[in-house]
Amino acid sequence: MKKATLQLETLACPSCMQKIENAVKSLDGIDKDSVKVLFNSSKVKFDFDSEKLSVEAVERAINALGYEVEKSQVRAK
Repeated sequence: MKKATLQLETLACPSCMQKIENAVKSLDGIDKDSVKVLFNSSKVKFDFDSEKLSVEAVERAINALGYEVEKSQVRAK
């Protein structure tokens, strides 16, 4: 498993936060218990299996909701 943090452009409301969290949790390869969307800092943190999922796929899922990912950071766990 690897850890990733995505910096989003902005989160306008708690509802936005919930939409993003649900979308990320629905992806195959995500450790669902690790997903955290931080409203105040506009960050998404999660652990993922790099054999099943790429950070780019997570970014695409978030972009499909209409939110912009500014940058990503991935670390080995």
